[in-house]
Amino acid sequence: MRLFPLSSSSSSSAQNDQNERVKKNLSPLYLNVYDLTPVNNYLCLFGVGVFHSGIEVHGLEYGFGAHEYSSSGVFEVEPRSCPGFIFRRSVLLGSTDMSHSEFRLFVEHLSAKYHGDTYHLISKNCNHFTDEVCTRLTGKPIPRWVNRLARLGSFCNCLLPEIIEVTAVRHLPDNPTFSVTEENEPNHHLLTPSNGDVVFIKEKSGKLARELM
Repeated sequence: MRLFPLSSSSSSSAQNDQNERVKKNLSPLYLNVYDLTPVNNYLCLFGVGVFHSGIEVHGLEYGFGAHEYSSSGVFEVEPRSCPGFIFRRSVLLGSTDMSHSEFRLFVEHLSAKYHGDTYHLISKNCNHFTDEVCTRLTGKPIPRWVNRLARLGSFCNCLLPEIIEVTAVRHLPDNPTFSVTEENEPNHHLLTPSNGDVVFIKEKSGKLARELM
């Protein structure tokens, strides 16, 4: 009797995927999802939650947060370690053939659309940023559950409990040129000031090069 290995096993399939990425010089793209509030433990029972998300690639994580200046609100941190949030899970989104320098340039151009003072919990939050990055690089959006509450809130703000509307989500850019005051607008959610763990991306003006789209 002659036995043959199972070519369709999950382990061999995963190994083949990894080998394919190496051959094509592809880097995996992850969505790191965090809880903004302990209320998520109850909201998740209804298929919703209040989440922060960041894109992990090339050993760094990129996210979008609010501050009070008309400058980039896009920042980078150590993966799965965004300060002020509770890490929940990572989702493999796909892969990219961009090198680290190419991806960094891509983010610098994209950050011109995501200034800190334009952050809005419903219409322009961190999940909108990660969704755009994912869509541009993989052709697919992030999982719908990550930003579902914002979509529901766009129809009815009363769906967002008060405890969520005052959640702080602030990162401040390095070396601000003027003093900072607290923002009382309920839809500006500012992250705690940077302690060295958060580095803001300096935006680049001009259109994104076609080869990086």
